[in-house]
Amino acid sequence: MKTAIVTDSNSGITQEQAARWGVRVVPMPIIIDNEIYYEGVSLSPEQFYQYLREGRNVSTSQPAPEDLTGVWDSLLAEGWDEIVYIPMSSGLSSSCQTALILAGDYGGRVQVADNHQISVPQKNAVRDAAALAQAGLEAREIKARLEEAGGDSLIYIGVDTLEYLKRGGRITPAVAAMGSVLNIKPLLAIRGEKLDTFAKVRGIRRCRTLLLESMRRSVDEYRQRGLDIRVDASGSFESQEEAQAWQDMAAQAFPGEEIQYDPLSLSIGSHTGPGAFAMGISRRIVA
Repeated sequence: MKTAIVTDSNSGITQEQAARWGVRVVPMPIIIDNEIYYEGVSLSPEQFYQYLREGRNVSTSQPAPEDLTGVWDSLLAEGWDEIVYIPMSSGLSSSCQTALILAGDYGGRVQVADNHQISVPQKNAVRDAAALAQAGLEAREIKARLEEAGGDSLIYIGVDTLEYLKRGGRITPAVAAMGSVLNIKPLLAIRGEKLDTFAKVRGIRRCRTLLLESMRRSVDEYRQRGLDIRVDASGSFESQEEAQAWQDMAAQAFPGEEIQYDPLSLSIGSHTGPGAFAMGISRRIVA
């Protein structure tokens, strides 16, 4: 039984990585001044954050049904028996529900895994799913394994500016103005289905410190539960030097962990803007 693994670009997996890993990535549409771009195909992170800085009208959308089914149909025509599709969390977008409806027309050959993840945890889930498929597990088994582990993920995100939270309607202009005056930096958290404010502190240094302290507590909690987890760094930095500095800081805070760095997906970046720093925990399915 040949099982193909498909995800969307909210996972942060580039088209080049997808080709190396033998998975398919459906690019997410990003609408900028009423023109549609596709993440990782016709829109790079550098271009995206430049448009944000310029004050362009930026919004995110879900893949068109025909784009998604086109990928599935192509894989089945190539000789794949089944497909596991791993979209971003159903709590953050309606794209998962749309995929579930579309999959109903495929007689069980397309399994949609709603494992409530995005960004680095979603990327790790895709790599584990690919390993399970390589080991010969069927699509329903892979879906079940992903969903069983899906609740055991977490992302903390420190935000450098309130401007983009204001643009996205997550805070009011009055709150943004007051926060800027007081140098307030929010620490956000994504736990499965929600992107919420975890804490608010004054100054970027305190925000980084709080993020690392919160991660340590969360890592200890997960390990006490006997879970095998990955700990990773992420961000929306515009230079390799900034990204490397944050990865180094994270590695120093978690000696013994293999800290990998991956950029935040543009869906998250549209809310945080450039300069965000993040760390995530995801449960390891495949050792």
